[in-house]
This record gives sequence, C-alpha cells and structure tokens, in this order.
Amino acid sequence: MSRMLLTDEIWGRLESIVPGKPGDVSRHGADNRLFVEAVLWIARTGSPWRDLPEEFGRWHTAYMRFSR
Repeated sequence: MSRMLLTDEIWGRLESIVPGKPGDVSRHGADNRLFVEAVLWIARTGSPWRDLPEEFGRWHTAYMRFSR
C-alpha cells in the first residue's frame, strides 16, 4: 500500500525550498521527500508521531526534524 501523497511534479516544485538539501549549511537530510511525506501523513491522519509507519523511517528522527 503506497502512502505517498506527493506527485513527482509537486515534489519538483518543493524540493528546492525544503531545508536540509546538499549545499545548505550543516548536515542535510538523507531523504527530504520521505520527511515531507511523513509530515503530511501525520497531518492527514492526526496520529501521534509514535504511530508513524516504519516505511517513513524512524518516528523520532522525523519528529525531531519537524520540531526544529
């Protein structure tokens, strides 16, 4: 079951404005699209971060990045 919400076209528009891309100061995110998808999943479902499906990566990592 695909949980992805962003089409390639929409991601193409967002990719350049998401913090954490190569070239930004400090460490960059391993997979920015997956992070954005995780945030959208949380917003769509209203679930707590601990219920984030494993396919989005570690919930705590996504939460900490979101909280920053």
